[in-house]
Amino acid sequence: MALDPSEFPVQAAPFEQPLTHFASRAKGGQVKVVAIGSSTTAGEGGIAPYPQRLLANLRTRFPNVVVEVINRGIGGEEAPLELKRFDHDVFDLNPDLVIWQVGTNSVWQPAAQNPPSFEDTTQAIREGVDRLLGARRADVILMDLQYVPALLTPATAKKADAMVEAISHIAHAKRVNVFRRFALMRGWHDVAKISFDRMVDPGDDARLHASDWTTEKMTWQLTDAIVAAANKAPRTGNADGS
Repeated sequence: MALDPSEFPVQAAPFEQPLTHFASRAKGGQVKVVAIGSSTTAGEGGIAPYPQRLLANLRTRFPNVVVEVINRGIGGEEAPLELKRFDHDVFDLNPDLVIWQVGTNSVWQPAAQNPPSFEDTTQAIREGVDRLLGARRADVILMDLQYVPALLTPATAKKADAMVEAISHIAHAKRVNVFRRFALMRGWHDVAKISFDRMVDPGDDARLHASDWTTEKMTWQLTDAIVAAANKAPRTGNADGS
């Protein structure tokens, strides 16, 4: 199933680039996705993370395709450390699509935790995207920050906006897709008037991590964006077999 816009008026922005590798492999009957990132990817607070849900969604949307979604998230990490894991956690798995959730910890982590700088983080994202594209085996989706109170404080808000903008600029320059989670969640809050109490995990005192509700809705929007971008790929027939 897909989300009905009449029931849920704020939708994620569609991807700008077709998912050519994903579509080609889906047409062949087998597709592999690797999700790399931090706590949103790994899972936090007992809430099923988005890769687990994405697997179920894609199997529903591609009933005649063998779909695999491999979770390579590690909570607390940021792009420089994740980049060091690419050989083992991405390239050795030979994925058709890589979803890289990135940028939050550089903005949110307090100075005492010695987070990577904005410059080190954005440079690692550039290098990582270049490596992914250089392999020429997989499509790339960058997932930007979550729109939550922890990233909207006087100490974090400007940094969060700058990181979202930097990720967007990198993606545009490299011609890869961004799942614009920050804008999507901001639309939920500001336009659809969904409270942060619903959007944020009630057990998270830091007010950083998404609730079960948010994770479920976000994953359906990500699924819809993937299917639409696969269907834009230049080939015969639709990626979902319809």
